[in-house]
Amino acid sequence: MTSKVTYTGDMRTSCEHLASGNTFITDAPVDNNGLGQAFSPTDTIATGLASCMLTVMGIKANLLAEELKGSYAEVTKHMASNPRRISKIEVELHMPVGISDKNRIILERTANTCPVLESIHPDIEKIINFHWGA
Repeated sequence: MTSKVTYTGDMRTSCEHLASGNTFITDAPVDNNGLGQAFSPTDTIATGLASCMLTVMGIKANLLAEELKGSYAEVTKHMASNPRRISKIEVELHMPVGISDKNRIILERTANTCPVLESIHPDIEKIINFHWGA
């Protein structure tokens, strides 16, 4: 088992990663009758995409003897209705200076094949931009 999710009331869950004991909460968003005081479940999907991309890039960067510390992603999630769903995820990746053109290509290809990106339904529009020299 990977995690345990407990409904705590008021459209909130507590999520525990069983191997580490780390936790986070989710709230329904304000536009869907929630408190909006934490990530919504759909926020975690969009955020998980950026986290996955940076993680696999970090793994590859270590193999290439490159340093990505301080890199970050800005994530925007768009919702649609009927049915309510994620319609688009935008990820702006801000990467460090000093990475060779060859390694930039390798790292971008690595990010664009991350497991979360491969798992998101093809009907969800994904806009991914890399900004090198951030």
